Amino acid sequence: MEFSLQIPRNGLSPFPLSVLPSPGILSSLDRAVRSTSYPPDLSPKGSLLAELTCFSLNTAWGPGELPWGHEERLRCPDPAPAPTGASVPAMICCALRWALLGAVTLEFLYQARTYYSQGSFPSFFYRDPVGARQPRAGPMTVQTPVTPLGSRAPTSTLQLFLGDLYGRDKTYQGSRCPSGIRKRIAGTKFSSIFLEAIPVLQWAQHALSAEYRRLQSYGGAHGWQDVGWPVVRDTLTRLNASANGRMFDARPGAAAGGSPCVRCAVVGNSGILNGSRAGAAIDQHDYVFRTNAALTKGFERDVGRRTSFYIFSTNTMMNSLHNYASNGFRQLPQTPETKYIFLPDHDRDYLLLQAALTNRPVNSGPDEGARPERYFGKDLRAEKFKMFHPDFIRYVRNRFLRSSILDTPLRRLYRPSTGAVMLLAALHTCDEVSAYGFITSNYQAYSDHYFDRTQKALLFYANHDLWLEMRLWQKLHQSRLITLYTRG
Repeated sequence: MEFSLQIPRNGLSPFPLSVLPSPGILSSLDRAVRSTSYPPDLSPKGSLLAELTCFSLNTAWGPGELPWGHEERLRCPDPAPAPTGASVPAMICCALRWALLGAVTLEFLYQARTYYSQGSFPSFFYRDPVGARQPRAGPMTVQTPVTPLGSRAPTSTLQLFLGDLYGRDKTYQGSRCPSGIRKRIAGTKFSSIFLEAIPVLQWAQHALSAEYRRLQSYGGAHGWQDVGWPVVRDTLTRLNASANGRMFDARPGAAAGGSPCVRCAVVGNSGILNGSRAGAAIDQHDYVFRTNAALTKGFERDVGRRTSFYIFSTNTMMNSLHNYASNGFRQLPQTPETKYIFLPDHDRDYLLLQAALTNRPVNSGPDEGARPERYFGKDLRAEKFKMFHPDFIRYVRNRFLRSSILDTPLRRLYRPSTGAVMLLAALHTCDEVSAYGFITSNYQAYSDHYFDRTQKALLFYANHDLWLEMRLWQKLHQSRLITLYTRG
């Protein structure tokens, strides 16, 4: 029996081990099982404690978007099976052992659910970055913080962690669309949290020591705390084309003498799209956003053919290629239209982007030696690549998806899902947004993904808050800021 588990190389477990049954209980059960008289061919081959811990951890975590970039395999030995023709006492002993294992595992899963709902998790800490000496802090223009939608003001102990101060970028303030999102949002409840000048993308103009010093305060996808200055500098200075600093190179409707409004279809992977026949409507938009296992071949009628932007972190991309290869997802979308937008979770994203921009293998880190053309094809021009700004990801977390997880010690683990960042990036750059394949209130009626060959339930992980995301999509739809496909 073999399970897959994401384990960070620094030894930190991605799951709150405090929700396991106490070591005393497990040891007592272990001793009870070991003290039982077994026939020679049925004696236990290992510790029940080890088997239970291994089995429980693997059961609790499936393949998802975890914030670490290193995947290792955790192998769990099968408890010794009862041999054919075993005696009745031997069968009873074997059944007792399995019953104890199952009972404690169920208790563990129940406690895990309770801890998650209450937010009672232990702390997870990021490692300090290594490498060059860091520049000193300097002044910069920031935007005034406000209270996030639907939540109380952050306490002083959280303010530094949240970092609700951001740089400015006026790229998208010049839309000529008379009915665009930026004009409609003023009459909605989102007007108090929406920042018109939030920087959505980072590029060469952000490769500044002062910017690095500012973003050194924030870890993970929300800053540069985990990335050395030489890596940031050498990557961003190569994103030096004008296309790297803005989402769209042109407004197709305006160029053809039609509408000046940019219409975007943002496509998730929910099973609600299976049988939807939404493909033609999706492809009729000016731009089409996709993420993770963006499988279109064989599903064109339901999800369309086009991919204008593929959004990913290196971790989620690698996981998608591995986990959904059997479904047909063996390479990223590679068309002349397609551009790639990195969601930088850690330094491996900067290193892979740097490799693509220099047309060389990745020179260090967990992906060392990987060739970028394996993922992006042979066209590796700088214009093909973009990268989300950490300010934007932090802003999305703080104002639109401020989960109650942030009020717990597990706050460092949490970030909005890749799909959520994609949809909210479209909200801030497009004039009209249609969202397909996102979680809706009737999600239980559909499989997890539109390409699933058998019905699979949607899984919820502690590093995202999908319930909160579902409510946000509903509110944006009700406010007429997006059109959410509900198949209703």
